[in-house]
Amino acid sequence: MDAAFEIPRIVIAGASSNVGKTTVTAGLVAALSQRGLIVQPFKCGPDYVDPSYHERAADRPCRNLDTWMLSDTQLLDSFARACKDADIAVVEGVMGLYDGSDWHDERGSTAQIAKLLNAPVLLVLDISGSARSAAAMALGYQRFDPAVAIQGVVLNFAGSERHAQGCADAIANATALPMLGWLPRELRLRIPERHLGLVPGGEQVDSNALIAEMAAAVSARFDVAGVVNVARLAVGAGGGATRSAASVAPGSGGGDTRGTAGLVPQAREAATAGVAREGAHQAAMAEPASGGVRAAAMTEPTRDRGRAPASDLSPTDTPSRTAHQRTLRPIIAVARDEAFCFYYPENLELLIEEGAKVEFFSPLRGERPDASAAGVYLGGGYPELHGPALASNRGLWGALKDLHAADAPIYAECGGFMVLTEALTDFEGHRWPMAGLLPGFARMSGKLAALGYRHATALRPNLLAQPGQSLRGHEFRYSSWICDGHVADDTAAWQVRGTRGDAPSDAVGYARGNLLASYLHVHFGQRRELATRFVERLKQAA
Repeated sequence: MDAAFEIPRIVIAGASSNVGKTTVTAGLVAALSQRGLIVQPFKCGPDYVDPSYHERAADRPCRNLDTWMLSDTQLLDSFARACKDADIAVVEGVMGLYDGSDWHDERGSTAQIAKLLNAPVLLVLDISGSARSAAAMALGYQRFDPAVAIQGVVLNFAGSERHAQGCADAIANATALPMLGWLPRELRLRIPERHLGLVPGGEQVDSNALIAEMAAAVSARFDVAGVVNVARLAVGAGGGATRSAASVAPGSGGGDTRGTAGLVPQAREAATAGVAREGAHQAAMAEPASGGVRAAAMTEPTRDRGRAPASDLSPTDTPSRTAHQRTLRPIIAVARDEAFCFYYPENLELLIEEGAKVEFFSPLRGERPDASAAGVYLGGGYPELHGPALASNRGLWGALKDLHAADAPIYAECGGFMVLTEALTDFEGHRWPMAGLLPGFARMSGKLAALGYRHATALRPNLLAQPGQSLRGHEFRYSSWICDGHVADDTAAWQVRGTRGDAPSDAVGYARGNLLASYLHVHFGQRRELATRFVERLKQAA
């Protein structure tokens, strides 16, 4: 690996949640893309929804950066690999700039990730009810941790341009931070919300129009050239990422900033070579083809991730291929549509790198895994919003039962876990029959049932781990698993607890043979052996 990251990069952080980070990030990504740049978007933390907008704005997968689930080296390696064919990286933060996995340190926070990447930060402030007080807020964030390179501010929810400029002047006087953009209180720029946060970009009929409006707003009210010049502070081998923002004039970037940014030691270890623009990039989560079993959008990876060879984009192999070929590259059928849309791209990529072939199918459109599939991956999402369509797909439930009877690998996270139970009760109290591989049913509630990071230890051999092996995951749900009858004691998958030292532990999930289902979302990047073990089971079942 090279001695330095050679890609301009910038972190869009917020003073808190709900200040408009996603709107600013998606708008900036789209505006930069319109200028001909290949933008690699990232999202800090275990979020699946915000990335759906950045993915559409950039026309390439948005990656998660999570320093609680991944080690520093793993995160840097993931960042470097994703940026290989990009011109600039734009990272949306999580919650407030300094909010992390607990109350006492920075682990998992946007601030920690910005320092790890040695990336300059734009701080987004909600000034809807502020005037000069906005300067006090900016000053506090600037001084709280001087090692975080805040290089400018974005002022959101301004009452007028005069309001934004007045706040900007006060902030500049107190901190020397320039305002690099502002947005008005414009309802058209707000992304709709529901129980798990924002409505995913893939579900909005007019999501492309919304992103276009965001891009237009950013282009009209941001110093986009100034933002790019700030992002260039991260490039090179000097000391520029901690350079004073007062020396960077908006729109100029203070002249040529290449070669002025220092790199933390971990970045030197995990950095990649310079940016390459070598043809078409392969989208890890490309839209599936229409009709029948979806064409495989992800196959064996190449050394050059910026170019997908024709063989990687070919249609699914025909059923006539030999058992030997199926064993060499077993097929995993991945449910993907509006009901099943929460996947880390790295999970699928690691399965591919370990020898599997991914084929997508849409349960909502009446599809089921192809008969040649060696196993199934049911990710999280919103099955509770699609009860009638899922309940009517009896072919899928039958296929899953047949696979389970043959002990084929079936892995289900959160929403996938819910549909493997006997029934799903939605928010309105309607009960919809599901696969019935697990006892009991999933019931939605108007109250949050679980949220946060989890330590998980395998209670028995399962698809991903040996007994006693631990991993890290995340939960965010409004449903609960209700079992009126008896659940065998030997089927609980994980012993889990939260991040607090005094957090209680509980036996959760379901594991029997090669079926593993729970509410946990797991990032395979934390330990490659998770994908290795999964694929080995697929090969045995093929």
